[in-house]
Amino acid sequence: MTVSQDSENRAVAVYCASSLGHKKAYQNAAVSVGHALGKAGRPLVYGGGRKGIMGVVSDAVLDAGSSVIGVLPAAMIASGGEKEAVRSAAEAKAAKEALCDLEKRQNEELIVVDSMHERKLEMAKRSCGFVCLPGGYGTFEELLEVTTWSQLGIHNKPAIAVNVLGYYDPLRELIRNGVREGFIVERNEKLILFVDGPEDHAAHETYDWGKAALEALDGWQAEHREVYYDWTKRKDEKDAGAGSELGAA
Repeated sequence: MTVSQDSENRAVAVYCASSLGHKKAYQNAAVSVGHALGKAGRPLVYGGGRKGIMGVVSDAVLDAGSSVIGVLPAAMIASGGEKEAVRSAAEAKAAKEALCDLEKRQNEELIVVDSMHERKLEMAKRSCGFVCLPGGYGTFEELLEVTTWSQLGIHNKPAIAVNVLGYYDPLRELIRNGVREGFIVERNEKLILFVDGPEDHAAHETYDWGKAALEALDGWQAEHREVYYDWTKRKDEKDAGAGSELGAA
């Protein structure tokens, strides 16, 4: 069963890093995407962090006049947000207070969940599509999971990879290799749309990535796909037909 889409939902999930990266082009791309969403009146759904690319894109959306929905696991809030380590209890307390002081950021909603899985599910349910800026393991996993959900018919939503400085070229080649070697069906190569920008990478720092990403998002056409699974099914069948938690995405 292909899950029906909410035509009124214009919110876009943006997957990105809680760090800034080494090149200014990555930060500028986040600003561009955030401003494009804000000017288009499209809410942002993101991981809730105030640091790194996450903070840059959410600030840009708010500055441009739209709203933000941040989704964070309770464990991250308790420790003061996304990070690898906390230097001291005082720093953790200060970070937590800064993270949770929503009065300083109007038009922002914070949703607290119990796990990373719930975080990804909540973001997918609240979004009509996904834009992926450069990031690390978590960003890779988020992009590939929502792409897998499209492949399996759990939802049918566009996934856009913003390929700043060719950052996602290795991922595209990995997918193509999967097709060549018979592990990915050829038509599924296009489940991720890559926005490449100018051929000259020197122009990437000032390129309007937000405009290009929204054009790819708005130009996407839902493809009729044969789906082999009924995601409302449950092992005890008591909830059959009620809709699965993933099916709601």
